[in-house]
Amino acid sequence: MTAELDSIDRAILTALQRDSRMSMAELGERVGLSSSACHRRVLQLQKAGVIEGYAARLCPKMLGLDLHFIVDVSLVSQAEEDLESFERAARDNSSVLECYLMAGRADYSLRVSARDTSHYEEVHRQIAHMPGVTQIESKLILRGVKKWMGYKV
Repeated sequence: MTAELDSIDRAILTALQRDSRMSMAELGERVGLSSSACHRRVLQLQKAGVIEGYAARLCPKMLGLDLHFIVDVSLVSQAEEDLESFERAARDNSSVLECYLMAGRADYSLRVSARDTSHYEEVHRQIAHMPGVTQIESKLILRGVKKWMGYKV
């Protein structure tokens, strides 16, 4: 289901994707509303599920996470219980930052960060022991070229 968004909603969403910490007064100023009207709009967008949450973008290097991988994982089967078991294990592993069920050769693609090669070896071993895993292909990310910074609304 697609939300009905007018031009003010779109302006609010665009501004919040760039800086979700701005005050309602500043946001209202940018979109041409009072802070209270802006606050009501933001609450409506949250209630409708358009805004799922707010988060700070952290610098992984400053956290000691110097290696980043895309890990393709194949499972023994795509039976619902096998998928659910793997997904539960992926969600529970703090080194797995993102997990996507895929169409194509691999069943899942994971985005993983590690401190160093020894740490990644440990993470790789954890992934290999997740339920139903039959094959893993790790691809080291050499450099980020484009990072997602928000949807065009």
